[in-house]
Amino acid sequence: MVVVVVSGAANLARLLVSLFAIWLTLDWKVWRARTAFEKQLRMQGMSKEDAKRLSAKYAALKDEAMNAFKRSWRVFP
Repeated sequence: MVVVVVSGAANLARLLVSLFAIWLTLDWKVWRARTAFEKQLRMQGMSKEDAKRLSAKYAALKDEAMNAFKRSWRVFP
């Protein structure tokens, strides 16, 4: 019984660490994509404000994906 509890706790800890690493990686990749997209738009002659407004869609899509993931983990609707 003790072995099952310890093994379960270890697996849960590993899962949580992996989910945290995925979350950090996703945030980092979205941030890099936004800045690169803004830079390309500014190089093509777009204003900085317009480029920021367009690149905000990347963050919105990431937030939607994270919310969908969170909804999938809910036990009770």
